[in-house]
Amino acid sequence: MRWRSLLFLPAVAYQVLAIAAGVRHLRQRHLAKKSAMVPFEPGVSVLKPISGLDPNTYEAFVSQAKQNYPLFEILFGVRDPSDPAVAEIHRLQREFPQISIRLIYSSQEAANGKVGVLMDLARHAQYPVWVVNDSDIKVTPAYLRTVVAPLSDDSVGVVTCPYRATPHTLAAAWEALGIAVDFMPSALVAPLAGVREFGFGSTLVFRAKDLEKAGGFAVLADYLADDYQLAKRITGLQKRAVLSTYTVETALNDASWRGIWRHQLRWARTIRLSKGVGYAGLPLTHAGLWAIMAILSGEPVAARVLVGLRVLSGLVTGGFVLKSPLGATLCWLSPVWDLYAFAVWISSYSSNEVIWRHRVLTVDSDGRIQTLDR
Repeated sequence: MRWRSLLFLPAVAYQVLAIAAGVRHLRQRHLAKKSAMVPFEPGVSVLKPISGLDPNTYEAFVSQAKQNYPLFEILFGVRDPSDPAVAEIHRLQREFPQISIRLIYSSQEAANGKVGVLMDLARHAQYPVWVVNDSDIKVTPAYLRTVVAPLSDDSVGVVTCPYRATPHTLAAAWEALGIAVDFMPSALVAPLAGVREFGFGSTLVFRAKDLEKAGGFAVLADYLADDYQLAKRITGLQKRAVLSTYTVETALNDASWRGIWRHQLRWARTIRLSKGVGYAGLPLTHAGLWAIMAILSGEPVAARVLVGLRVLSGLVTGGFVLKSPLGATLCWLSPVWDLYAFAVWISSYSSNEVIWRHRVLTVDSDGRIQTLDR
């Protein structure tokens, strides 16, 4: 083995770890299905901050109401009474009168408007376990029972879920592929790499009393990455974060490539400002970039190994763990996605500004929102 080949070993090792993490997750899912768990069914308050409509809004709402769970309520929160989602919430209330579904009009001011809505919803929640998820999250009737179960262990403080994205445009399909073959593999690797604080807006499940000990939603009000900060503060109580074996579904509908770029850039800058130095090592995961470097260095074998492992990693997580049609059929594009992701990574260092819901936000080095361009 020539010494130049050794330069690519870290990138190879990461892809092997990503494949192992995907296989481990599949095994955990299999064992969870086989094990007979003692029912753990505390009352659950589902808190849903809402702003506007998504392509699958009502379908997602219905899926949240059709839960095979004995005691739960759904609290929707909006800031604007004229929000188009209000009509869909009223429709849901009419269709499911047997479910406690409440609509709360939020007036709480916060730099992070979503957290402001959550602060108001928290004042109305009546059950000890809270589930926070994004407005477009679609689930099956087993959702609540599955995601709440890990809290039967007192050492668990937060449960979060992997997710697959259903695109409604060509540009959104590209982003959905990136979620399946890049972001989610890194999420599976995180627990193996010793990362304690992780949580995704797709689902956050926790005890109300733990959040209260951590300072409540109010301590998250100035942060852009409220999901990460929530997990960080609850795990700071010497609790564990758990990645559920349950996969939820979200919708992507941005029709413009510019919009997808802005979304990815906001995501990248948010992670950079939250993770600090650790974010600098992200290109290690971009096997497609390393494969090109291997070819340019005269190491075609290393390039083939990197590409092969990268495609396999995308297939294991995207195709098998997430059951994403895009991940299964287009995993061979994973190395190409890496080049796009590397460009996003470079651009993320150009400023601390992000565009979020048509607003320009400036975020400081701790991830706090500093200025708002309304």
